[in-house]
Amino acid sequence: MKYRMLTDEELELLEEDLKHFLISNGVDGDTWVKINEKNPEKAIKLIELFSDVVLQKVYEKIKFIEHRTDSSCMVFKLNEDKIELISINSKNPELSLKTPELIHQALVKSPDQLTMFKSDKHYTKNREIEIHEMLSQGCVNSSESFWILLEKVIEE
Repeated sequence: MKYRMLTDEELELLEEDLKHFLISNGVDGDTWVKINEKNPEKAIKLIELFSDVVLQKVYEKIKFIEHRTDSSCMVFKLNEDKIELISINSKNPELSLKTPELIHQALVKSPDQLTMFKSDKHYTKNREIEIHEMLSQGCVNSSESFWILLEKVIEE
């Protein structure tokens, strides 16, 4: 398995897609019931394969992710060949960067309490595998508008 197995909730949301996937792989409804009953390992393998196909497509579309803690906000731009990073870190433990509002407030009222930098690196693995690993470590989807805003702040 390349990524991870989709959760029951995710599979439920993608039920129609799963049916189409199974049919395109020669597994109709009756065959699927029989596989589940008589060969559950094969059923799991098919679900794993479906999960990888779905996640591959999702990861290919992701362009921005971020990771926030109380003291830092890291936003990643996921290009084809490299990852760009904008990082904002609080020097003051009482200055939180956990929400967009707190980040904005810190940038306006306490810029001297922040360190900011921008860097980039080439992928050391396949792009989508690195995205999967970053999401597994707590990153979440972000937006281009947030990236642009932070980029303007750093350039000033």
